[in-house]
Amino acid sequence: MTTVKNGISNTRKRIPQFNASKQLEFFESLKNTKFSGQLAISDSNDNSWMFYLYLGRIVYATGGIHPTRRWRRNLVSYCPQRLAHFDEIQEELLKVPEEACRISWEYKLLSLWIDQNKITREQAARVIKAHVIEILFDVTQTMEVYCETIKNNLISTRLILIEPEPVINEAHKLWQSWQSAKVADRSPDSAPIIRQPEALRQRTSPQVFQNLSQLLDGKQSLRDLSIRMRRDFVTVTRSLLPYIQLGLVQLIKLDDISSPVSPIIADRFSKNDNSNRVLIACIDDSPAICQTMEQIVISAGYKFISEMDGLRAIAVLLSRKPDLIFLDLIMPNTNGYEICTQLRKLSFFKNTPIVIVTGNDGIVDRVRAKMAGSTDFISKPINSEIVINTVNKYLKKKA
Repeated sequence: MTTVKNGISNTRKRIPQFNASKQLEFFESLKNTKFSGQLAISDSNDNSWMFYLYLGRIVYATGGIHPTRRWRRNLVSYCPQRLAHFDEIQEELLKVPEEACRISWEYKLLSLWIDQNKITREQAARVIKAHVIEILFDVTQTMEVYCETIKNNLISTRLILIEPEPVINEAHKLWQSWQSAKVADRSPDSAPIIRQPEALRQRTSPQVFQNLSQLLDGKQSLRDLSIRMRRDFVTVTRSLLPYIQLGLVQLIKLDDISSPVSPIIADRFSKNDNSNRVLIACIDDSPAICQTMEQIVISAGYKFISEMDGLRAIAVLLSRKPDLIFLDLIMPNTNGYEICTQLRKLSFFKNTPIVIVTGNDGIVDRVRAKMAGSTDFISKPINSEIVINTVNKYLKKKA
């Protein structure tokens, strides 16, 4: 379905089994229309991925459950010299504009390093291509996806323009190998851990057992291990499969590692460096409203982000995934109804409280806001007590 309202042109499609042939067809349509903007892909498990495109070519991709692990793996493979300067990476991020960090700090770092002659453009291109192939593989593994295109140009510097067909085909070959290994029901982002060490010792040589004991600690995903062992993750998984089938080794879920953005520059987003995980967003074209909201929210102990450009709102919200959203009703080029409707179509924001904020406190606006999927409705001028009561009404504060 395609909609064009208030300057925003969006296409959203539900696609069962987004396999290689469907990916080729979808990306070919974007190439034919010379689409520039973002492709947001989400699944029923609240996983989301973001592709940035220019004239139908892929500029960058990020998202999924392990975006920082992926970034580190690909730096190890193609830019190992940069990981030796982790403190320097954090210092460099402090100099990066906040907007660039919110959209994609990984991409901005690659651009920065090229400008500083710390890596080559070819190295950056390999990192980006590896990102894209991995994400296409993960999207293929999902049962059903929702694809939404958002026309804008958030990434102005284009380090590489990737033709979709070759990377889709490469990801498909990996997927076929994964299926042939009879592990398609498992995730390469899971981590192997030894559950029965004595039984494993009896079935392996002393050297093999020692190696497995060092590697299978439950802290490295199959993809992480593939880089460390210099073998593709399909081969690594296949070699462990007999032990997994016997119950000697188990595959467990693994959290992503902390990004260099946190904790050193996280306060640039929240203005409050604390362990509170609740994040409140305000989408409003008025700097005064955003500033007032920030003061109220931060004083109450919550984290806060704001965005004054309605056309960028969805991308920023997808990137940060706030727990509650205050959404201005009237903005240049768009409105709160349209943004709210688009957010509700994305699985991640299906249940997120969205509170419409407006100076027009009329019954028609309230009904229309409800039809667009809003959770509640508050009026301007902003009242601190009403804002906090609204937040407390819909969220349980996390200390």
